[in-house]
Amino acid sequence: MQNYKYILGIVLASLFSGIITLSGYLMLQENESPQSISEKQNIILSNFKEQNENTAYKIPEGLNFMDASQKVIPAVVHIKTRYSNKSAFEDIMDLWENKSENPHDQGGRMSSGSGVIISSDGYIATNNHVIENASNIEVVLNDKRSYRAIIVGTDPTTDLALLHINASNVPFVPYGNSDAVQPGQWVLAVGNPFDLTSTVTAGIVSAKARNIGIIRSKAQQMNIESFIQTDAAVNPGNSGGALVDLNGNLIGINTAIATHTGYSAGYSFAVPVALVSKIMDDLLKYGEVQRALMGVGINDVDARTAEIYGLDNVEGVYIETITKGGGADEAGISPGDVIVGINNIPVGNTSELQELVARNRPGDVIKVAYKRENAIFEVEVTLKNVKNTTEIIRAIKTKIINIEELGAEVTKISEKEKDLLGLQNGLKVVRIAEGRLRNARLEEGFIITHIDKIPITSADELLEAISNTNSEFLLEGFYPDGQKVYYQLNMKEEM
Repeated sequence: MQNYKYILGIVLASLFSGIITLSGYLMLQENESPQSISEKQNIILSNFKEQNENTAYKIPEGLNFMDASQKVIPAVVHIKTRYSNKSAFEDIMDLWENKSENPHDQGGRMSSGSGVIISSDGYIATNNHVIENASNIEVVLNDKRSYRAIIVGTDPTTDLALLHINASNVPFVPYGNSDAVQPGQWVLAVGNPFDLTSTVTAGIVSAKARNIGIIRSKAQQMNIESFIQTDAAVNPGNSGGALVDLNGNLIGINTAIATHTGYSAGYSFAVPVALVSKIMDDLLKYGEVQRALMGVGINDVDARTAEIYGLDNVEGVYIETITKGGGADEAGISPGDVIVGINNIPVGNTSELQELVARNRPGDVIKVAYKRENAIFEVEVTLKNVKNTTEIIRAIKTKIINIEELGAEVTKISEKEKDLLGLQNGLKVVRIAEGRLRNARLEEGFIITHIDKIPITSADELLEAISNTNSEFLLEGFYPDGQKVYYQLNMKEEM
């Protein structure tokens, strides 16, 4: 009995002690209870860290896209284009009659795409189809600055174009090495799909030297498609944007998608930067692309071709015809030969061959490895132009004159521009430096038609009109979209 009482006493004492302890704990918890979700999360996260002091969440090497994204996003631009449904003359008449406060709301349509700044002085690579036939091209930088762009040159056969904006010290994407790119490699696509600016998507290189027959130009036989295929999501608006490696170097210009719906189906295609860089240099230096040719008619080698001609391997590019007096002909290459390499780079199909040759200019010499009766030969081939000569063909350009008094370079407008805008005279401003026009916020591409109502047809007339003014004068003219603008300038103000 005594033992029972003793045990009961211990149990009651323990129970009483537990109740006191629990009450104290609950009171303490009530007093220290977090007053917000943030406080609750801080407590939980603090306890979690204490229990997991050695736990680190690290992105595996080769999967960190942040550095490349931060490097490239500032240099990928949003290109907005306008297309007039009316004739330029009708647009101008509407402006004169003040039918619309907004000269772009004249029944025209708008479109948009992407572009990549490739130099700090404002040169931009994009697709030809992004800006083709546009009456006005606006470039919006990632920091929201907006510029009118002028077209330096276009190449429909590769669907590339070079633009320029009057800007300096802008971020740009450095060229990478598209030859070193391999299937399975991670890449990023940066552009403006559906007007969603500065969008980054990731994927891998699915294949190289793809020809999907999408480029449509008047010179069909000159078209070059040797695309880098990726599975990075690319949609309408991405055209002209950047395909970059994880170092943030440009390896291609996003150009097309394979889809049945018009939207991303997992296959996108980019022009390799090795070809892009050559096209951009040609357009800048010569005004048009210098297409180099071997002088051969070619076709892919498949199993049937190999069987018919007794080839030991299904490889290379089969030569069907030779242009007399062309580079291949002079080097001793004949129909029936199979090209297997250019400049020590293996060639597996016609797309690869066309790209490797197109990187050169007329007069350049390349090494060509070919098979004849299953024996390998190597010769040097001098490339030629479409006229079967080694001359560089330059675009015919009108003379550009520097007008120091205005801080600008001007040239006569073309007959096409006269017809488009319904003008009889004018000088186009092709480049603006420090000076009065820049201070007045006049933009490149503007066509000066009058100074104080005096028609301007030449640089001499422009200089004479300026020199005859007392101090202030009225400069008037048109932008390429038909917008008429007046600028009040003062020749006596210090620059």
